[in-house]
Amino acid sequence: MAASPSSGTVTYLTPDPGLAVAGAPARNALGGFFLSGLMMSFLGAILLAWGYHLHSDYALVGYYFLSLNAGTLLSVPLGKWLLARRSPRFVLAISCALSACSLFYLAAAGPPRPYWWRLAGVLVSGLGAGLLNAGLFTAISPLYRRDPAATVNLGGLLFGLGSLTAALLVSGTFYVYTAGATLIFLGLIPGFMAGHYARTNLPRESAPQRVTVKQALHDFQSPAAVLFAMLLFFQFGNEWAIAGWLPLFLVQRLGVSPATSLLLLALYWLALIVGRFVMQAVLPKVSHGKLLMGSVISAMFGCFILSFTDNTFGAGTALLMVGGGFASIYPLVVEKIGRRFPYYHPGLFNGVFSFAVTGGLLAAASLGFLAMWLGIGVIMGLPMIGSIAVFTLLVVIWLEAKLTRLPA
Repeated sequence: MAASPSSGTVTYLTPDPGLAVAGAPARNALGGFFLSGLMMSFLGAILLAWGYHLHSDYALVGYYFLSLNAGTLLSVPLGKWLLARRSPRFVLAISCALSACSLFYLAAAGPPRPYWWRLAGVLVSGLGAGLLNAGLFTAISPLYRRDPAATVNLGGLLFGLGSLTAALLVSGTFYVYTAGATLIFLGLIPGFMAGHYARTNLPRESAPQRVTVKQALHDFQSPAAVLFAMLLFFQFGNEWAIAGWLPLFLVQRLGVSPATSLLLLALYWLALIVGRFVMQAVLPKVSHGKLLMGSVISAMFGCFILSFTDNTFGAGTALLMVGGGFASIYPLVVEKIGRRFPYYHPGLFNGVFSFAVTGGLLAAASLGFLAMWLGIGVIMGLPMIGSIAVFTLLVVIWLEAKLTRLPA
């Protein structure tokens, strides 16, 4: 399936038999996106189990997210080095084992132990999650070449399911088990998947093509590349600001219980998952450009409601709009980037697009320092501003494409 660059309509292409054969074992790797979602989102849920909703040391919370991002950045050179020498199966198994060890360590490093113990554990969990993503994107390359939007959409669906599982598990055990016991339960999941990948047949796909320094510098000279980079920056910032800070915001702003705030976080992830299902059904029937614009508008108004609501009903309604809107933005933007810049691959951590993704992941960390200065209300104000920025950038990208007569 592919979208016509000129009209935005969908056409169906005859699949390459070679890619179909390679794609069969590549599907074995897709389940790793479930673990990726769990590892990238558990911090926003476990902070309440560690008691950070009882005080306003938001800067310390920001350090946790900064540590998670630092681990993800450290995984970039290590992932490239491993993938150049070993198979994706090896990288996936090692990353799962590392993720399990980090969660077991955090189970023993909870309060009242010094916070820097937990910072070290969170850094290792980010390293494990980054290696996992590097292995996943390499292993699913045959599927991505066949249908980029559908592959990224399915991966996002599984990612959301993993994030939903983390929120529900912490919520369900909040008043029953300690934070350490909950982290042990979470750690069993990557431990099981490490054994699964060690026995799974995966294609020995070469690492994604690396963008040369010359090409990366050329990207910075392209207005379209800079606009797409800014769009990804704001979109990633929007998603992780909500995923990381929503429970703390709801407890301190609305006065809901920690377990209820985690259930509302689960509602956010559920809206993302349902949005992925709906999007997969309507992709062949509607213009991708119109669907993308409608998704951004939904997310923008949802963030607006969330910033000013004073009750759980308003928060729940807003989260349905935000989650449903965010569900389709990233895979559709990836599809558009793939048409304008054919060498782009979502697993690459070089070039202008990867700088934008990395920068967007820092949004959750920067919110901690902003909240110390401006108060907890800024937590949801920033995603609202970011959604407006995404909407504006989409309009500018559309105008730039019309002026240059290229696909938007």
